[in-house]
Amino acid sequence: MTTSPKASLNADYVRIQIGRSQARSMAVSTRGIVAAENPLAAQAGAVVLARGGHAAEAAIAANAVMGVVAPMMNGLGGDLFAIVHDAATGAVHGLNASGWSPAGTSIEFLTARGMQAMPQNGIHSATVPGAVSGWMALHAKFGRLPFGSLLPAAIAHAEEGFAVSEITALEWQGSVVQLRDRNATATFLPGGRAPAAGELFRNAGLARTLRAIAKDGGDAFYRGEVATRILACSAEHGGALAAADLADYEPEWVTPLTTNYRGWDVYEIPPNSQGVAALVMLNILEHFPMAFEEHRGPTADALHAMIEAKKLAYADMQRYVGDPRFSKIPVEAMLSKAYARERARLIDPRRAKESVDAGALPVHGGDTTYLCAVDAAGNIASLIQSNFANFGSGVVPEGAGFVLQSRGGLFTFDRSHPNALAPRKRPLQTVIPAFMKRDHLSVGFGVMGGWNQPQAHVQVVSNIVDRALNIQQALEAPRFVKLTFPGTDVMIESRVPESVRESLARRGHDIDLQGEFSNMVGGGQAVMHDARAKVNYGASDPRKDGAAIPEPVLGPT
Repeated sequence: MTTSPKASLNADYVRIQIGRSQARSMAVSTRGIVAAENPLAAQAGAVVLARGGHAAEAAIAANAVMGVVAPMMNGLGGDLFAIVHDAATGAVHGLNASGWSPAGTSIEFLTARGMQAMPQNGIHSATVPGAVSGWMALHAKFGRLPFGSLLPAAIAHAEEGFAVSEITALEWQGSVVQLRDRNATATFLPGGRAPAAGELFRNAGLARTLRAIAKDGGDAFYRGEVATRILACSAEHGGALAAADLADYEPEWVTPLTTNYRGWDVYEIPPNSQGVAALVMLNILEHFPMAFEEHRGPTADALHAMIEAKKLAYADMQRYVGDPRFSKIPVEAMLSKAYARERARLIDPRRAKESVDAGALPVHGGDTTYLCAVDAAGNIASLIQSNFANFGSGVVPEGAGFVLQSRGGLFTFDRSHPNALAPRKRPLQTVIPAFMKRDHLSVGFGVMGGWNQPQAHVQVVSNIVDRALNIQQALEAPRFVKLTFPGTDVMIESRVPESVRESLARRGHDIDLQGEFSNMVGGGQAVMHDARAKVNYGASDPRKDGAAIPEPVLGPT
């Protein structure tokens, strides 16, 4: 048994094990690499890199394809967050492209229509889609190629059709109930059913929408023909969206939050996202030895500390996080190392807690896809994009080919809460991209999956920092997830040794045993740049259909 690695950074994070336990190798290249949930998306991004594009442009191209090939997870009707690391300056940029609620909505507006809580689907769960505005902002800041040149692969896959991948087919089939709207059924259930794995699926409406965006950019979506379709859809369903809600919307460049975990700087997007919870967890875990057994993963002591730290961090996130334009979020206090020390003292090493309270802080006043790209210069784009629930609100603007998200479902009717519904307000967001760096190594990574994300980020970080695993091993390693806030329930993959699971059960954890590679713990991607060796690495989680694909060498045209 050992604790944190002692070897130098030169070899730790790319080491090759004899008799290794990882299922696949990292992608390795002196050129760029794109890792995405579907190989078609990673391929599109890699081609953009080969044509001279920036990592952020590769991420846009990959994201556009993901919206075609995995429409239940993400698409033009969803939101987007990104972290971009500039290799030349070392700057870490954050982008919040999450949309706001309509100006005409309010708690009173919904209660007058008989609602006692936020609806989880339908037009009233939809907020303004931010993804396209995020693409435009990324391209304006980092673009090297014409914007329209980033979308041909997505347009072709939508127009000509693509063969549906295995896991996507299962998720599509499981989401049929969300597609009762007539336009949703017509768009996503050809012949009245979800497409099977390997079956060709075409989306002519989405191809038309993507062509309009390729030609006119954000204007087409927020003020042009696509906006007209969205507004007609909202009016048909009795929604509150107005033309100004779309036309006035702009994404926001933000300063990522950061903490140092055992020598690594880890970055997350600030509120209204839940990224702060991952950093709070890491700060708490610094007060515990993250011991592990060689080739077997964390000990029961380490896993117990992680699960209990999750409860503490999520209690604070649930209590304090909302849209910072409407209330003061005590981020600095939440990330205080002294505060983490106080919270760490609440963890009983012998017993799981049924519930925990949010800490006293000085307050003033589904589903998702993750992808990442690194270019030859070492710039990294870490991007996440989501409809929230599978197929979001289930509402599709006629002829548009995409579903509107259901992100508004996370608002609360509790007027005293920072996440209370209000006009032109952004709800608490579960989706978070991540980035970490130390010395000459930089890693863009993320793990999709609703409330799973901060706790999954922490496990990946610990695998890299505490166990010196390479990025593929760090993604593949068995994980736990606790999707509820109170209680002692926790899902754990069966690859965690039985002896460890039995030790956790004796401490009061109620274990819901999952398969070896469970979709419940989410799926992730990662890229790493070694500035010293000038080599890039890519990794893709086997819990998804994806791949890490290096930039090709394009021959003469």
